Amino acid sequence: MGVRREAFTVGDIEPQMILLIWGWLLVMVDEDDKADCASYCHRDVGIGRDGHLEAATSHDSTPVTGQKKSFPIIQDDPFGCDLQELENLIDLEIDGFPSNSSTRNGRYQRSTSDWGYVGDLVEDEDKIGLYSYKVQSTITSRMANTMIQAKMVNNAKRPQHIVFDVQVPKGAFIDNFTMDINGITFTSQIREKSEARKMYSQAKAKGKAAGIVRSNALDMENFKTEVNVPPGMRIQFELHYYEMIRRKLSSYEHIISVKPGRLAKHMEVDVRIIEPQGLRYVHVPNSLGDHFDGITTISKGQKKAHISFKPTMAQQRKCPKCSSTAVDGNFVVQYDVNRETTGGELEIFNGYFIHFFAPENLDPLPKNILFVIDVSGSMWGLKMKQTIDAMKAILSELRAADQFSLIDFNHNVRCWRDNLVSATPAQVEDAKKYIQTIHPNGGTNINEALLRATFILNEAQNLGMLDPNSVSMIVFVSDGDPTVGELKLTTIQKNVKQSIKDEFSLFCLGIGFDVDYDFLQRIATDNRGMAQRIFGNQETSAQMKNFYNQVSTPLLKKIQFNYPQESVSDVTQSSFHNYFGGSEIVVAGKVDTENLQHLQSIVTATAANAELVMETLRDVEELEGFMKKDKYADPEFSKKLWAYLTVNQMLAERNTAPTAALKRNITKSILQMSLDHHIVTPFTAMLIENAEKDEIMLADQPKDPRRGCCSGTLGLTPNAPNNNKGIPAWANFSAVPVSSVTEQRSPPVSSLSINRVDNDPHFIVHLPRSQKNICFNINSDPGKILNLVSDPGTGVVVNGQLVGAKKTENMKLNTYFGKFGFYFKSKGLKVEITTETITLKDGSYSIPLSWSDTGHIIRKQLLISVKKASNVTISVSEMSFMVLLHRVWKSHPVNVDFLGIYIPPENQFSPEAHGLIGQFATEPEVYIHQQRPGQAPEKPQATMEVKGNKLTVTKGLQKDYRSDRVLGTDVPCWFVHNSGKGFIDGHYKDYLVPHLYSFMKKP
Repeated sequence: MGVRREAFTVGDIEPQMILLIWGWLLVMVDEDDKADCASYCHRDVGIGRDGHLEAATSHDSTPVTGQKKSFPIIQDDPFGCDLQELENLIDLEIDGFPSNSSTRNGRYQRSTSDWGYVGDLVEDEDKIGLYSYKVQSTITSRMANTMIQAKMVNNAKRPQHIVFDVQVPKGAFIDNFTMDINGITFTSQIREKSEARKMYSQAKAKGKAAGIVRSNALDMENFKTEVNVPPGMRIQFELHYYEMIRRKLSSYEHIISVKPGRLAKHMEVDVRIIEPQGLRYVHVPNSLGDHFDGITTISKGQKKAHISFKPTMAQQRKCPKCSSTAVDGNFVVQYDVNRETTGGELEIFNGYFIHFFAPENLDPLPKNILFVIDVSGSMWGLKMKQTIDAMKAILSELRAADQFSLIDFNHNVRCWRDNLVSATPAQVEDAKKYIQTIHPNGGTNINEALLRATFILNEAQNLGMLDPNSVSMIVFVSDGDPTVGELKLTTIQKNVKQSIKDEFSLFCLGIGFDVDYDFLQRIATDNRGMAQRIFGNQETSAQMKNFYNQVSTPLLKKIQFNYPQESVSDVTQSSFHNYFGGSEIVVAGKVDTENLQHLQSIVTATAANAELVMETLRDVEELEGFMKKDKYADPEFSKKLWAYLTVNQMLAERNTAPTAALKRNITKSILQMSLDHHIVTPFTAMLIENAEKDEIMLADQPKDPRRGCCSGTLGLTPNAPNNNKGIPAWANFSAVPVSSVTEQRSPPVSSLSINRVDNDPHFIVHLPRSQKNICFNINSDPGKILNLVSDPGTGVVVNGQLVGAKKTENMKLNTYFGKFGFYFKSKGLKVEITTETITLKDGSYSIPLSWSDTGHIIRKQLLISVKKASNVTISVSEMSFMVLLHRVWKSHPVNVDFLGIYIPPENQFSPEAHGLIGQFATEPEVYIHQQRPGQAPEKPQATMEVKGNKLTVTKGLQKDYRSDRVLGTDVPCWFVHNSGKGFIDGHYKDYLVPHLYSFMKKP
């Protein structure tokens, strides 16, 4: 994974130490918090214009070896406010090269023999040695506590970055992180974030440091620490987190990310399982590859198991003489427990009870299921093929007692059948044939599709077509946001909530990263279902089938857990809509063990042929002896599991809270739980500190987790000299080699013969045959998206989104292009360019680039070339585009950063091309005559005849900024007033599109 050079100094530790910590923990955006953000985002910490993190620091003091230091890591401001740049940077990396500050008095030239870094310790070329990499995980009654520890040393003769980069399962609670840096120890505690802000503000005055939190939006969340370590220094990292292991498809699966990044002298993964119910089986699949066959050992007893993975350094090597490690992936442990009673297992310990409920040997309930499938244009290619393959397999698994139908939608909604039909072999086969004929195209009308599905289910129920004991559900599959019909997500959520019956469930599958997964989670939770992200790749079909299998076998409905009210309190969710085979329902609460000898539970539910009443009775001291005898069992497992369930339940309730007041109350409860149970949530901070509490670090987090995915790979070469290979000459006429910046050449006249949109935004259309430049402005509102090129023939779309100035001038708010979207449908590629980043998207993969680097990416014969802080060129087939970056003074009272786009007329668009620029691929006949004086001598007027219209046009000058991005080069043109009316087809509003990658309908 690529690491961007974002760093800051911790001045009071050592003058050359740079520390960076980030990790996507939990993001929960609250509109009520934005006022806090406005007051909080001042010139304390920021991301610089080139994408680098910037922070203030000082060299006020020099610590004594062995002294403990401190700073807070704040999981703060999940809405991701824009922080301001800091000044007085010290020891910050510039352009990827480390600082050349000298080591003071040689104090870092320490021996490492006290830590055992001798003998066969293997180093990469960077001379960083990994002495040990240890993972210890203990599962006590489904509650897993995991510790990841790494000990490393810098044996080079210069300061270097040492990175601790681990992946934590999504939803796990990080509760501790410590570091030891040559005897300087950092420990952690949890604080409320406003208190941490106050501590940071106090420390800021002393010149302390700051950091940034980043996310990747995958199933695993990154926690990453980067320290610039002087020569000879040793460092130890240790991270602790816990999570509840949930049962899926009749198995518990514990996944541990093991990616040490290099050979370790000592490597160990140690997992212990303690399950009072008894272990039915324990299995460790070969998830790390055949390379490690036979290395893992499993010791299984009746109620305990021990799994050990300890490859030697020779076994870690990719090949006998390789210096790289083959340990790179997930270590997976699967197991299940014994079940003897249908009423579930009650475990009572340490003042809490946990009720595990997973009855077996029940007949399935019949189900009424509607599959709602997105077939818009963005599903084209592999995603649609995989979806069709998955649906054909899923349809084959329907039972004879089931009823079903299919809805597919783009801008329109189609039904395979307007009503539910029985899953007979003939109907299933017909549905498969229908699915096979789907060809994705058009927009995305989510609102109408979901309302049509709820209408079919409601009508079937009203007509008495549904078995009273059946389970009704909608399975919704989509890969994008709505672009047609109702676009407001909150309105769609409200419409579905009002339309769907209390007996129905909605399950959502979000394919890839363009989909608003938070919305899918909200709408599913709101309607008694769940959501899952499907990563768009070769395994999409398997992921979809796996999800369906989790909900394909409903065994019970209307499940209610009952406990004696006088004996229990703070019980988690106790009523459930459905229970599916292979899963498990878990309920927890506090119990008065001092005044109670036994705890009874009564579970009522509807089964296929009966109303069930299941009772369970347990002695409150039954587990005491067993738990106390096992030294590995977590004595607080019941407390942690209750807290885990409670906090996650409150986060879900907050997500769907109907009022701001209720949301605030839930937020307060989550905060208190976070502090009481020492866990990081969106409303708390983890402080890593010493006894003096005089070192403070602030970490922040961007708002949108969807933008992260993959690192810069696939040919990205940041900071490489620009050799202009494959870049069209017209886009590089002003390019200067990085290695020899000498003189700036003036552009040849022919270089100005180009279509361009720049500044406010000024459109300049070059007509090659008549050798005329026609220009016009578009005056629209910030946030609107204008189509520049829409070519169904070649499958190319270019759209631009407007951003407004900071305030109006002369009664007018100027607008500029702040974002461009390029869609190359035939390749399945999208490119998003903003004033901050350049992102290439290929299905679920997303490769971000920075304006702070010079480099190239080639993907499916599409070339993206970035010239640092200047321009981006996109070249594919017989087309090319250049986007120019305009930076303005950060504190400018009016202006904002913006983008310009340059499109050569030689681009080989098809005859179907349209858009504000694309329509001129077929050059119109233009006749300009009757030139006459205008209001200003330098601006004569004339009559222009074009497309059957007679227009009054004014001659003037516009700017081409490719050679001079400050002053620009004058381009003479005839200006068409009224937003190009008469010169462009229709009205400029006809060119507004709903999405950054939407095709435009011709006006």
